[in-house]
Amino acid sequence: HAAIPSTHETMATFALKLLVACSLVVSSVAFLSTPAFPARTLPQQASSQRLTPSLGLRSPILPAKLSSSSRRSINGALSLSAKVKAEYIWIGGRGGGGDDYRSKTRILNKMPSSVEDLPLWNYDGSSTGQAPGEDSEVYLKPAFMCPDPTRSGDAILVLCEMLNPDMTPIPTNTRTGAAKIFEGHEAEEPWFGIEQEYTLFQDGVPLGWPKSGARPFDATSPLYQFGYPGEQGPYYCGVGFDVSFGRNIMEEHLDYCLAAGLEIGGTNGEVMPGQWEYQVGPCVGIDAGDQLHISRYLLHKVCEENGVVVSFDPKPIPGNWNGAGCHTNFSTKKMRED
Repeated sequence: HAAIPSTHETMATFALKLLVACSLVVSSVAFLSTPAFPARTLPQQASSQRLTPSLGLRSPILPAKLSSSSRRSINGALSLSAKVKAEYIWIGGRGGGGDDYRSKTRILNKMPSSVEDLPLWNYDGSSTGQAPGEDSEVYLKPAFMCPDPTRSGDAILVLCEMLNPDMTPIPTNTRTGAAKIFEGHEAEEPWFGIEQEYTLFQDGVPLGWPKSGARPFDATSPLYQFGYPGEQGPYYCGVGFDVSFGRNIMEEHLDYCLAAGLEIGGTNGEVMPGQWEYQVGPCVGIDAGDQLHISRYLLHKVCEENGVVVSFDPKPIPGNWNGAGCHTNFSTKKMRED
């Protein structure tokens, strides 16, 4: 209950206090109504979705940085609205190496029941190195969707294919061709298990490496300006402040992937300091590639929030230092039966 304003308090100040109080109440109700655990991927696992008649699929994890009451109030109000935040994601002009993901948000009036319900969208391909300036429109065709664990309220991640205006794939869109290869071979039940390694950098130096202006002996580029840690050996699956670097990034990324409904098999520290691995799968067919790209996108988001850069370069450090691969395991139904 609000108190009657005193003679020393203007009506404008009193009204402002009432507004803040109402906002906090709305925020508290929205926070308490948010499920603690995630819905699963749409549409493949629709039976396990958390659905409500008015809101549809709700993202289970509130944004990581909610320090101010105003931010909580805004997110609380959004979670009670009927709008849906759809993050359209695509691969930029540098290709599918993992270092050029692009995305933008589209607001939908309702939660789609499947990826087929999502509308086409477009972007300026001349700004991503994928189209000339005089004919720059590139279309986004939704291909895979899952809950967005990085946002509050109703939110989804949408992986897209990139198409020319005539609906043919642009050169850097390899998903369209891959999907055609899988069509008609569903009986084979092709399984993929992908081991994705990555390296975390901060200020141009891998996490856990001493900073130094000394250039490596066999490198001509001044870009390599870092010292060297101890020899490889104690870092693989290591536990401890002096052997494990970036565990907070790994843990947050793992939580996001699981909340998004991705098939993550596990994770571990790798041979080189600042290097980690996680496993995607087993997944069937094209779903393996879709989930891998979404997992990479989420890793970039986590690193962005923590002031760290992730590299999927297979050889990020020259010399006798462990590489960072993307190993792929494959089998068909007949292979597994044999």
